[in-house]
Amino acid sequence: MATGTLKIDLSAVASNWRDLSAMASGKAGAVVKADAYGLGLAQVSKTLARAGAREFFVAVAEEGVALRQILGKGPRINVFSGHMAGDTKLIRDANLTPMLNSIDQMLRHVEALPGRPFGIQLDTGMNRLGMEEAEWAALRDLALAQKPTLIMSHLACADAPDHAMNARQLQVFTQMTAGLDVPRSLAATGGILLGSDYHFDTVRPGIGLYGGMPFVDARPVVTLDIPVIQIRDVAVGETVGYSNTWVARGPSRIATISAGYADGIIRAMGPNAQLHTGSSAVPVVGRISMDMIGVDVTGLAQEPEHLELIGPHQSVDTVAGFADTIGYEILTSLGARYNRVYI
Repeated sequence: MATGTLKIDLSAVASNWRDLSAMASGKAGAVVKADAYGLGLAQVSKTLARAGAREFFVAVAEEGVALRQILGKGPRINVFSGHMAGDTKLIRDANLTPMLNSIDQMLRHVEALPGRPFGIQLDTGMNRLGMEEAEWAALRDLALAQKPTLIMSHLACADAPDHAMNARQLQVFTQMTAGLDVPRSLAATGGILLGSDYHFDTVRPGIGLYGGMPFVDARPVVTLDIPVIQIRDVAVGETVGYSNTWVARGPSRIATISAGYADGIIRAMGPNAQLHTGSSAVPVVGRISMDMIGVDVTGLAQEPEHLELIGPHQSVDTVAGFADTIGYEILTSLGARYNRVYI
């Protein structure tokens, strides 16, 4: 078989949710947007529901519809993008809870779906989604009269605990919601780790569920092994891959493995990337192409049948560092060609 094997440890996902939930001052939901960060919405969401999650967060209404079909009537499914034009039927039929981001969304929701649940998203300085202070002040009485289920905001710098933006956003959120008898939520994974001041009534763990930073104590979730298609001798002065970017300085043994940027292995990571066979690290050579990568296996005692990109010797965040990106991008880019094995 020439396809790589992507193992996804669902017991680790459940364990990570329980650990983050135990840290929370209030309830813990679960963020499962983008196909559960690329790891499979059906498998991951069912696992989280069995672990005790009763509130889920997705990015768009279409994701919410898919999740409702998977989980059934029970859990609350919140939609970060709010109530967009064209979403009304989706929200109504799947009983979704949009996090309303503007006056326009608020009016659209109360006119199209009067009495149906909704939440409010406030902008506390990230300038991405949510109502700013002036907009919230104008809308506050109308919104509160409709009894929102949740008021939330999102931290911009929670992965940097000492960043001044964290305290600034906490202060703004506290001021904007002071005296309200409505559940509040500010913290995702990074915010949970900042401490109880940031927890409020509900926390929204995301990347930490999937083994990513900044949750350093997370159980690893993903292992990725890639088959070796062929191993060849490369003489001094010969090149490997497109554009002749790697030249052999000594007699070399080069393995061609069956994966590439079509499988989420970012092309830019090539000059820095390495894989593992057991505890031995072996470097990528030449350009990462669509379906194949060259790896220098010179000097190994035994020629490998497969090589590990993500696993016990190399985390998803380490792999992300090869391309100067983050673990989120690696997880959500993992391609459809892998043989996915859930354990």
